[in-house]
Amino acid sequence: MLKDVTIGQFFPGNSFVHRLDPRMKLLLTLLYVVALFLVPDFWGFLVIGALMGLVVAFSGISLRVVFRGLKSLIFIIVFTAFFNILYGGGEPLFPGISWLGWLKAEGVRNALFMIIRIILLILGTSYLTYTTSPVMLTDAMERLFRPLKVLRIPVHELAMMMTIALRFIPTLIDETDKIINAQKARGADFETGNIVRRARALVPILIPLLISAFRRAEELADAMECRCYHGGEGRTRYKVYSFSWRDWVALALMLAALSLIILMVIF
Repeated sequence: MLKDVTIGQFFPGNSFVHRLDPRMKLLLTLLYVVALFLVPDFWGFLVIGALMGLVVAFSGISLRVVFRGLKSLIFIIVFTAFFNILYGGGEPLFPGISWLGWLKAEGVRNALFMIIRIILLILGTSYLTYTTSPVMLTDAMERLFRPLKVLRIPVHELAMMMTIALRFIPTLIDETDKIINAQKARGADFETGNIVRRARALVPILIPLLISAFRRAEELADAMECRCYHGGEGRTRYKVYSFSWRDWVALALMLAALSLIILMVIF
């Protein structure tokens, strides 16, 4: 399952979405998240779904890649759905069956609503990292949040840390998989026993993983110091970004979808 995690990965390409300005992609993702949380009903999800369909069609990255990564988040999705059903109000969904009296129609509706919202949220944010390299993402964050420097916020350093964290997610997942295989070869059992026993079995995984993460962080810091890295002050850029017609078309579609959802909320 760990190999199926695709969060933070970048898939090089030359598609319409790949060639969008990284600043525009970051702005579009922020607007997408706002629109997603403004959706009042299931009809709003049709608008978001149509928008995501365009992204999938013009990105060249199959939906199977994203849904493969959803396997690691099934627990969170099921957990959210269960508590929405459990504490949902309304009339019983099956009034004639007494032992299903806790299953309320409003709770099931809320659970489906939250499941769709979570899946669409993961889809939208995943395609940002799938089509944007870590270096481009760092530049986009720094340039968009540059006005915050007036408040003495270290924009460059924060953008660098966020990008490095995304970059090392696949590396840590691969390291975890290697540690699990090594512990299994030594006779470790992670699949039998109750919850407490399984939790204890994770200790031989977490300790080596934590040590490995600190070692990688120290090596990265040494490498950055050897290359005379001192933050964003005085740094120049090899590539200067500029908006093209693709960016304005994408922004127009996003604003149209957002406006339609706002109209749904009002009326």
